[in-house]
Amino acid sequence: MRVLVDKVAIVTGASSGIGHATSMLFAKEGAKIVVAARRKAALDALVEESARAGGCAVALAGDVKDENFARALVEEAVGRFGGLDVAFNNAGTLGEMGATPGVSLAGWVNTIETNLTSAFLGAKYQIPAMLRRGGGSLIFTSTFVGYTAGMPGVAAYAASKAGLIGLTQALAVEYGPQGIRVNAILPGGTDTPMGREMSATPEALAFVKGLHALKRIATPAEQAKSVLYLASDASSFTTGTALLVDGGVSVNRT
Repeated sequence: MRVLVDKVAIVTGASSGIGHATSMLFAKEGAKIVVAARRKAALDALVEESARAGGCAVALAGDVKDENFARALVEEAVGRFGGLDVAFNNAGTLGEMGATPGVSLAGWVNTIETNLTSAFLGAKYQIPAMLRRGGGSLIFTSTFVGYTAGMPGVAAYAASKAGLIGLTQALAVEYGPQGIRVNAILPGGTDTPMGREMSATPEALAFVKGLHALKRIATPAEQAKSVLYLASDASSFTTGTALLVDGGVSVNRT
């Protein structure tokens, strides 16, 4: 039984990694999806791939830091499919890395805007559309970095992703009485372009795998299953949660 039949979803950062895998899983589970990212060609390929799998998706390319784009995504969902039930605000960046005193203000601002402000803008327009449907599920992609563990050289990334957890909790309390659930997933190491950027050599990858209790990293499809849980009625009593999907990296000391 498909668990998202008659549901309408938005997925940002959909052109690769967890966003791509989640878009495909949502489509297979019956959702109608608006997929968003900067790269139009990659989005168009995703729409075609979704159609071959029996799904229904439309693409809208743009910058998640742009408030007009956040509005347009919701307008597309409502205009094309009649409403909005699920939003996976997943787009993000590692941003400018390195010792904190060397990080430029522009680099800091870009990371905060891409990872945190974009989530606020998404929610700003997604929530009213969900309220018109009587409720919905908002999901953000945070990380264990800055939550259960600190790592050097990624201050802006950690701060922006930790901010998403605060946003998750605030919105969960603010809109829970009106039927909107708000949660965040906190992935561990995952085989995505961003993950490969942090593990650029075989030695670095082996080190990252060893940090996890499972001694491996996740596939994007594994992360997508946890997003599906939060999107579906299987998580009907789950809100305000920072859901660790991290292979035990937060507890491992071996």
